[in-house]
Amino acid sequence: MANLSSRLNRLAPSATLAMSQKSSEMKAQGVDVINMSVGEPDFNTPDAIKEAAKKAIDDNWSRYSPVPGYPELRKAIVAKLKNENGLDYTPNEILVSNGAKQCVCNAIMALVDDGEEVIIPAPYWVSYPQMVLLAGGKPVFVNATFEQNFKMTPEQLEAAITPKTRMLILCSPSNPTGSVYSKDELEALAKVILKHEDLYVLADEIYEHINYVGHHESIAQFPGMKERCIIINGVSKAYAMTGWRIGFAAAPEWITKGCNKLQGQYTSGPSSVSQKAAEAAYTLDQAPVEEMRQAFERRRDLIVELASQIPGLEVNKPEGAFYLFPKCSSFFGKTDGERVIKTSTDLAMYLLEVGHVATVGGDAFGDPDCFRMSYATSDDNIREAIKRIGEALAKLH
Repeated sequence: MANLSSRLNRLAPSATLAMSQKSSEMKAQGVDVINMSVGEPDFNTPDAIKEAAKKAIDDNWSRYSPVPGYPELRKAIVAKLKNENGLDYTPNEILVSNGAKQCVCNAIMALVDDGEEVIIPAPYWVSYPQMVLLAGGKPVFVNATFEQNFKMTPEQLEAAITPKTRMLILCSPSNPTGSVYSKDELEALAKVILKHEDLYVLADEIYEHINYVGHHESIAQFPGMKERCIIINGVSKAYAMTGWRIGFAAAPEWITKGCNKLQGQYTSGPSSVSQKAAEAAYTLDQAPVEEMRQAFERRRDLIVELASQIPGLEVNKPEGAFYLFPKCSSFFGKTDGERVIKTSTDLAMYLLEVGHVATVGGDAFGDPDCFRMSYATSDDNIREAIKRIGEALAKLH
């Protein structure tokens, strides 16, 4: 019998990648689609980083790298965590992986046993619950709604914890909402976590530098929390290096060792040339990071202003990342005469087929009332996309 494993059958395919693929197919057929479905900076990798990669090739950095990453890169990450976050780590507490996505999966696979629970505030990044399922764990969702700016409260966290809870996954700045937890909000969550032994936090900080409210705050900064935290970060978003595939985890050494053991069996160390590029990203001039952040902030202001003018959409003002997650439930039950919009996924498909704008329904992110747009694209694209979305939505009655 041609059966896939039950492990694989537990998983759902990535909705973001599915929408991106469908928009690419339409583009290939000559349809002018604006793709706002994928979370990827539209900037090129800064030149100094590219030069470092070219030099690495010429200098023959082409052998297998150590499983946890080159010592020089891990030292650069230690310095970054000290200088930017005020956190003290050693190189032995750093593991470099093939993108932050592998770091997240490593940590979940290393810590979560069959039947153990992982608290995931919703809306969430599509892959978190799937990775928990892959590990044999049980995702427990906490609804952080539009009305509370998509942020989980300490009371909600406390209510979700059971004797089986092993981990909380916290993403700030958030994908898909752009919400950012303040220092006070994180401290309140930390107090709840510290009351429960053997409860760990996976702090996904990949959007750290795409922040519009000032300094990034890490939950690892509070007394007792560093021992409970796995910080996940990487070069993809801040340095426009998505395709280089370099992420890192910073965690207590016993956890890093466990992830190292796992990574040693299924990928080994990440690309040698990419690691040299990442080392340059962390050690060279940081001005390009701020230039890109300013561009994203300008686009945030633009898309919030334009989307707020569309009747029926409810829009909040994201404080980080490069996503808008408007509430669209007022369109449910409406029709253009040909199709009825029943869910946010229906709405996303309608916007793609009628408006020629690729977005992603909120169903995939655990919030069926909203949909996600990435504004990591040009100002002109944002203006045209929102115009098309407004015109398409106006046809629904």
